[in-house]
Amino acid sequence: MLRPQDSATRERRSLEGLWRFRPDADGVGRQERWYARPLADAIDMPVPASYNDIVPGRELHDHVGDVWYQTTTRVPRGWAGQRVVLRFDSATHAATVFVGETEVVSHEGGYTPFEADVTELVAPGEEIRITAVVDNRLTWETIPPGIVERTPHGPRQKYMHDFFNYAGLHRPVWLYATPAVHVDDITVVPGVQGDPTAEHVTGTVGYAVAVAGESPGVRVRLLDADGGEVARADGATGTLEVPDVHLWQPGEGYQYDLVVEVLDGQTVADVYVQKVGVRTVEVRGTQFLINGRPFYFRGFGMHEDHLTRGKGHDDAEMVHDFALLEWIGANSLRTSHYPYAEEVMDYADAHGIVVIDETAAVGMNASVAAVLGTKIEQVFSEQTVGSKAQAAHAQAIRELYERDKNRPSVVLWSIANEPESHTPESEEYFKPLFALIRELEKHRPVGFVNVMYSKADVDRLAKYGDVIMVNRYYGWYTDPGDLAAAEAALEDELREWESHGKPILMTEYGADTVAGLHDLTGAMWSEEYQGELLQMYHRVFDRVDAFQGEHVWNFADFQTSRGIVRVDGNKKGAFTRDRRPKAAAHLLRRRWTGRDWLGQD
Repeated sequence: MLRPQDSATRERRSLEGLWRFRPDADGVGRQERWYARPLADAIDMPVPASYNDIVPGRELHDHVGDVWYQTTTRVPRGWAGQRVVLRFDSATHAATVFVGETEVVSHEGGYTPFEADVTELVAPGEEIRITAVVDNRLTWETIPPGIVERTPHGPRQKYMHDFFNYAGLHRPVWLYATPAVHVDDITVVPGVQGDPTAEHVTGTVGYAVAVAGESPGVRVRLLDADGGEVARADGATGTLEVPDVHLWQPGEGYQYDLVVEVLDGQTVADVYVQKVGVRTVEVRGTQFLINGRPFYFRGFGMHEDHLTRGKGHDDAEMVHDFALLEWIGANSLRTSHYPYAEEVMDYADAHGIVVIDETAAVGMNASVAAVLGTKIEQVFSEQTVGSKAQAAHAQAIRELYERDKNRPSVVLWSIANEPESHTPESEEYFKPLFALIRELEKHRPVGFVNVMYSKADVDRLAKYGDVIMVNRYYGWYTDPGDLAAAEAALEDELREWESHGKPILMTEYGADTVAGLHDLTGAMWSEEYQGELLQMYHRVFDRVDAFQGEHVWNFADFQTSRGIVRVDGNKKGAFTRDRRPKAAAHLLRRRWTGRDWLGQD
């Protein structure tokens, strides 16, 4: 699904701002047709934002079920004769949308976009009413899974993942126009001829253009960053050659513009500009190669989580987070544990930040759920995570791939985080999902993230991936406070994984730390202990040849569900939730850049 853009033939209108909003605790809004009239008893709600923390009290923070959003907008008069589309960049976790009294689209999955052609329901120059009912409930049939418990005091949402179930319209909403005959999709596969490490390299850009409507032709041009044409071709599919190509690489997000024109005779009916980064990705033995050179991942698992707005996208917060990544010396991140906003992905593309792109499949593990206070007898079965969840998971993989397939920053797909992976049932569930991503993907490695309850001697899924990604908490959940024992156990396990002959990435490691808590004995929860633990892990990493990357958990403290194992959220951040550095941030900066906070060696 192509993102809306302004071009010579296209125009978009942002619907960000204050929408009218009403929770539907009794679940009566659909039956009472709230969409058929202005929303009664409504309050103002910013879009994009999570609704949970906007107003005081528990009602919205702990709400389970439907909420309603409504706005009005006027269709530009200049859109006469154009195809008009309504697009939501996300709605967490499911939504049904109405224009006037007509239902136009329903979608499940809280982190990928969906849209509807509303041409027949709108008139240029006239006002329209848009209503969206958004459901935050998680069940055994959703990704991620959850359980809604019915109690005498109302519904209670239980889930098995360790971050708060923020909900609402987290990302922009658009109304946009295209010609009737238009570019419907573009797929780009970059590459190089010969050795990508050579001084002068010829790049290749394989492309395939899908056109909606009848068109006599497609024309493509590839422009460099200065606007100079470097290649052109006719036809909906082909391969462009770029002599002396400027490669996209970590730390330098160089991109070309692929200008796609749909022709109607000699007239250009539609124009779409697709950003292209030319680079190669390869797993060779235990090395992870970008452009033929070994790449070592340095960075974080992160969360879209900020004060007040929750998971709502904000450009200022985004740029600040990326500036902190640059300051600390990170070169990569994982979109843990769901697809991030497309604005975040654009920024990573443009600035050379390497991304492990992950689906929202998190919480499929009874042992992890038990730590968080939810008891599950069996994870994978027709009564729990079964065929319906598998179908939802497959759709999530398809939608993530279609959204991010052309992004140079994405070098690795993660189809799940910390699932049970040592049982026959888990293998039966995941085997076709690995087959699906490999059917879709032609040039990137794939994998999943393993958790400590399914170690190398019993894991049944690692064989389906190209890399070994593991989350480990020796010294915290295992051997708490005993760093000597933790160091020995960590190295022993990494040596077992090394026998798989694949690159090993530590996608999570860390310790909860209260900012400002100091202790001369290095007690757990202190800033001293967090630093000691990180240094212990780094010693082990540096001794294991197959080890190819370290992602600290987490970039910043973040909110979780309430419970006795969390006090105001997860405190494993190198930064506080409001982005103040803990001592660990300075430690990581010294390891990753060789400089202190003043920039001195």
